[in-house]
Amino acid sequence: MRPACVLAGAAAFRDKGAPSCEQHTMNIGIVGAGQIGSTLARRLGECGHVVRLANSRGIEAVRPIADEAGAQATDVADALCRTQLVILAIPERRIRRLPRATCAGIPADTIVVDAGNYYPGAADEAITEIEAGMPHSEWVARRIGRPVIKAFNTMLAQSLDTKARPATAAGRIALPVAGDDSDAKRTVMALIDQLGFDAVGAGSLAASWRQQPGTPACCTDLDAAALRQALLGAERHQIAPRLAQIVERIGGLPQSATSDDLVRISRSVHGLALS
Repeated sequence: MRPACVLAGAAAFRDKGAPSCEQHTMNIGIVGAGQIGSTLARRLGECGHVVRLANSRGIEAVRPIADEAGAQATDVADALCRTQLVILAIPERRIRRLPRATCAGIPADTIVVDAGNYYPGAADEAITEIEAGMPHSEWVARRIGRPVIKAFNTMLAQSLDTKARPATAAGRIALPVAGDDSDAKRTVMALIDQLGFDAVGAGSLAASWRQQPGTPACCTDLDAAALRQALLGAERHQIAPRLAQIVERIGGLPQSATSDDLVRISRSVHGLALS
């Protein structure tokens, strides 16, 4: 079982008081209609953005998911090349399926966000550079030939869907944002705030390994202060053994497990408080 979870209804978020969604409307593309991609599509649409949702199976296959999320069904090329910001909500191993010619057509001013993760031992062929230690998103940037911002990879879908809080709320969950373009990072951080979470600058793209699976920043639902400490305290040599522990413990959970169960496991492995 991989770190993922069942989606909860948007009503659970609204019942607890949605934060304000006042911000300039953006045209956002999302490639990937799984749990994270579809949740982001719905949440960003609720905040007034125009969202185009695509997956590798084509427009008709993604249409039911897009309709449910209140997004526009489209194809991958349209999501990549006709939007102001595009979120790659697919595992890193599937980045190789994106046509290079299409990626080359992404406008220079489009912000590309990598929300994916890489897990060793996945069914597809291993990514040699990542296995050798290259940060996941550095490999993505090289593969698509474009700078990327690393964000939205550290939160489970159910947390994204149900744990948003107003900016003044105590214990508001924070998401790290890494990248080399300061303007693009500010835009992504503003979107995160708009969605009901704090955003924490996590340094350059080269430093984005600090928020990869197996680090204390990933799938632990920390507030901003705790997240900053988690990013600073990450140690590369601990990533593989701790990720193995997390995956092993998740494998023993029942089918009824929730995102809170997964968060507790991640916190426990990293020695974090189990609040």
